[in-house]
Amino acid sequence: MAASNKAVLGPLVGAVDQGTSSTRFLVFNSKTAELLSHHQVEIKQEFPREGWVEQDPKEILHSVYECIEKTCEKLGQLNIDISNIKAIGVSNQRETTVVWDKITGEPLYNAVVWLDLRTQSTVESLSKRIPGNNNFVKSKTGLPLSTYFSAVKLRWLLDNVRKVQKAVEEKRALFGTIDSWLIWSLTGGVNGGVHCTDVTNASRTMLFNIHSLEWDKQLCEFFGIPMEILPNVRSSSEIYGLMKISHSLKAGALEGVPISGCLGDQSAALVGQMCFQIGQAKNTYGTGCFLLCNTGHKCVFSDHGLLTTVAYKLGRDKPVYYALEGSVAIAGAVIRWLRDNLGIIKTSEEIEKLAKEVGTSYGCYFVPAFSGLYAPYWEPSARGIICGLTQFTNKCHIAFAALEAVCFQTREILDAMNRDCGIPLSHLQVDGGMTSNKILMQLQADILYIPVVKPSMPETTALGAAMAAGAAEGVGVWSLEPEDLSAVTMERFEPQINAEESEIRYSTWKKAVMKSMGWVTTQSPESGDPSIFCSLPLGFFIVSSMVMLIGARYISGIP
Repeated sequence: MAASNKAVLGPLVGAVDQGTSSTRFLVFNSKTAELLSHHQVEIKQEFPREGWVEQDPKEILHSVYECIEKTCEKLGQLNIDISNIKAIGVSNQRETTVVWDKITGEPLYNAVVWLDLRTQSTVESLSKRIPGNNNFVKSKTGLPLSTYFSAVKLRWLLDNVRKVQKAVEEKRALFGTIDSWLIWSLTGGVNGGVHCTDVTNASRTMLFNIHSLEWDKQLCEFFGIPMEILPNVRSSSEIYGLMKISHSLKAGALEGVPISGCLGDQSAALVGQMCFQIGQAKNTYGTGCFLLCNTGHKCVFSDHGLLTTVAYKLGRDKPVYYALEGSVAIAGAVIRWLRDNLGIIKTSEEIEKLAKEVGTSYGCYFVPAFSGLYAPYWEPSARGIICGLTQFTNKCHIAFAALEAVCFQTREILDAMNRDCGIPLSHLQVDGGMTSNKILMQLQADILYIPVVKPSMPETTALGAAMAAGAAEGVGVWSLEPEDLSAVTMERFEPQINAEESEIRYSTWKKAVMKSMGWVTTQSPESGDPSIFCSLPLGFFIVSSMVMLIGARYISGIP
């Protein structure tokens, strides 16, 4: 097709959205924020031992290449000229840890995913070295000492993987979260790739001082991390480097396009939801569930189990903004578990249909503490339970209970947020893949007993990365001035049950949460001993009995 016939839409901005479950590349019109095209590829998760969660960094990188290529093809079919893509932003799953060889470009081990629990004994031994009256780790980072964050994952790699140890000794090793691995690879890799991260991702490593906005020497010494392997820390909106197209990527028109935005996925969603004012908050429903509230230029420390984190810094010379965050480990992941582990559903979308058939969990409660409990409990000994089962319980009730679990967990972190901020939220802004489930959104409004407000374009994480990239100095195709931001169409879900019923269901959920705690009382998963989780047999029999019960009912023709 001749270039003269191509649709003229003004400057376009691309965004890589690399999540725990999938990778996407999306292209937006910078003047209207309209999503023009995208492509998505699901990512495998590996579970080599109980509590371990890994991904292949090369698979992640190839999925990015594939998504860029396919999206560019789709734009061509829509008669849109991809040479109008003026910048690319990156948004990523946070904390997930990669170490690679800067000479060969090869990862030295699989990516250790944020959900991974292998470092529990490392956390326990390190916690004994923190003075009770001076928790310098939390005061400098805003984070509790937990398996969740990158420093302990990196410590494990340094202690247990000879290839990593050797590369560090020979000054060949580079560390990064997924954003660093992608930016380094996309800007040339071994041929001059840029080794950097942004302040939002750095703030999730437990090695970064959120006050000085620098890697902290005391923290690196405490965790035993050599500072020379760390990436350079940049703002969330500036030109880091230019795209150098891999031989495996046909979208040659993106050669030389600046990569100029980088935000951890939850910060990107905060920007995409345009929560630029103090007190504005959003909740993202992805693999996990993450509620962030903008606290402005001030670090607010929580008394109720929330994290203090960097929200964004949209330019080298722009001020930093902070947020309070409530993190839930398992949200969308529970749907994937029902699909892949139990086979109750064949596709993730089926969950809504099953839940709709019964409209209730019939007293069944599901606490999906597969990786312990995150906010507000920070209880690594918890494990998943399903309780309140009767002979009447079927897969539809379990599907409904799984959706309720996501909503109850959100209620817990919203309550904590309200107590820390002092001003209760009057409504909840939501985004993420699960928000397309209308039953989930209505349940959320009922359980919170406030309206839930969802943008008609749910891809706010990618939008935030695109906004940061397009607004960067030297790109300047996306204005972040309040008067220039596009109005967003919203869908609103109002509570439909009475407050008393909402409270009864919530208090029963809390009882179930208490029963999920204290399962793991022996060794940590680092040992690889299959008997490490004393809860495993009971959890196994609960699920086995449930599956047998469901199977028996269907075999005998009972609906």
